[in-house]
Amino acid sequence: MTAPPKHIVSAATIILNEQNELLLIKGPKRGWEMPGGQVEEGESLKDAAIRETKEECGVDVEIIKFCGVFQNVKKSICNTLFLAKPVGGNLTTTEEALEAGYFPVETALEMVTWSNFSQRIEYCLKEELQPFYVAF
Repeated sequence: MTAPPKHIVSAATIILNEQNELLLIKGPKRGWEMPGGQVEEGESLKDAAIRETKEECGVDVEIIKFCGVFQNVKKSICNTLFLAKPVGGNLTTTEEALEAGYFPVETALEMVTWSNFSQRIEYCLKEELQPFYVAF
């Protein structure tokens, strides 16, 4: 008998302010990225995206829409992505966000160098690609 599958499900937020700037945090391992993290048991994807953003950088967000999923097949990780706007809180730094700030989209995409994270952001900013499902 094989063991039940063990998947990691995460939720990330692509946050744009009124100036159309993107919120990025600088993590200790991956550098600049969008806020997000693992969905806890008994938690919705949407709630996880909101909670992780608040925990990592102090910003309260309102989810605008679900954008799509990137699945890392080998590592069994499903990353769900949401578009959001800031509605409160204050930008802070934490152990998970050594730096945080809003950046023009083009600048932000150049700052994000980890894996396919900049592609994830681009897909969330292009409505014609949504909803997307990308397996890699």
